[in-house]
Amino acid sequence: MPQTTLVSILEGHRSQPHQLIEVLQDVQDQYGYISEDSMRAISSELGAPLMEVYKVASFYKAFSLKPRGKNVITICTGTACHVRGANLVLNQAVGQLGIEPGEVSDDGLFTIEHVNCLGACALGPVVTENGSFHHHMNPGKLRKVIKTINSSGTEEISHG
Repeated sequence: MPQTTLVSILEGHRSQPHQLIEVLQDVQDQYGYISEDSMRAISSELGAPLMEVYKVASFYKAFSLKPRGKNVITICTGTACHVRGANLVLNQAVGQLGIEPGEVSDDGLFTIEHVNCLGACALGPVVTENGSFHHHMNPGKLRKVIKTINSSGTEEISHG
């Protein structure tokens, strides 16, 4: 991880542990995840205990402690989505991409995540792809979403 970028993120935040979440967000945005080295530097520069940095970084779902693919497919497996077939959707993603939740595809393009709730229970099963919501998802719809991402080579897809 280039230290110059991390140093620039930490500029103006030294000895300000109350800005921990803001700094973690900036690191996450820059690198896509928060490495152990980053947490050590943040702890040192902000004057916050390393355990506190780790607790905050690991508590919030918005932060990742491992590298993720360019495209993150998040599948809700909470009760409302589960009873409407979320496991079939999850199995489609695993089978199509050849990775398990939390892993990165060999080409670095995809990561699958599953969460307990995305807050759209009436629309389940719900899947987000790079933050865009897809409702009433089923394996066929997800297959098309993934194919579209693969063929376009970009994070933007049509949400029709």
